[in-house]
Amino acid sequence: MDRRLWVPTEVNVDAPSAARVYDYLLGGSYNFAADRAFAQQAIAIHPGLPMVCRENRSFLRRAVRFCADNGIRQFLDIGSGLPTSGNVHEVAPEARVVYVDNEPVAVAHSRMMLRGSDRAAIVHADLRDPDTILNAPETRRLLDFDQPVGLLIVAVLHFVLDTELVKSVLARYRERLAPGSVLVLSHGTLEEQAPSARKIQELYNRSPNKVITRTKQECVELMDGFEIVEPGVVFTPLWRPEPLAERPERPQDAGWYGMAGRLL
Repeated sequence: MDRRLWVPTEVNVDAPSAARVYDYLLGGSYNFAADRAFAQQAIAIHPGLPMVCRENRSFLRRAVRFCADNGIRQFLDIGSGLPTSGNVHEVAPEARVVYVDNEPVAVAHSRMMLRGSDRAAIVHADLRDPDTILNAPETRRLLDFDQPVGLLIVAVLHFVLDTELVKSVLARYRERLAPGSVLVLSHGTLEEQAPSARKIQELYNRSPNKVITRTKQECVELMDGFEIVEPGVVFTPLWRPEPLAERPERPQDAGWYGMAGRLL
């Protein structure tokens, strides 16, 4: 594909991007040599990393179906990343979806994919700027905040190092949601992890894509104001698994907690 169609001119392709590294780990093709080199370095340290990403993506799809089964017909997916298989509008085709990302390649590729859609759009914005996201023309056109919304913030919050900022931002989103809305989060942790997981965190923290891990209790605290649904805060393969789906022999090796909470 012509690079000009999906790579904005301001993108530095020589520096790894967390979103494009994640795309590579999921088997995607919208990444560059720097992203692939970083990902391969990470895999050499922690060979299970692609599985971690796949399990997180599977968790997202199950969480979307849970929301849809509970009557939610609109989603705000913040930190959506590069489109891959099982996007929200594919899992819930009758829903209206606003994707949000601050990665220019993710935004450009999403705009290409969603061109002509009247049910899904992408907003170029940062999680930490809720007012821009909530008041974006695309959001105002597609989402009705008087009705329940599925708010998806999956594999994103470990890139926001300030926990108090995370809590204040989540509170701002919560203020706009109607009762019956569902917040879906996943978050990296070092609890029950192999030593190589800490080395992955150190690798990221030597790059522009610095990360923080949080404990199960800290994840519970991020769900303030929401009633956490069963099975609670668990490793992603254990969150409402499909009966016949394969899962890691040690679910904790998936490395991320998954959770969802309903606003009463």
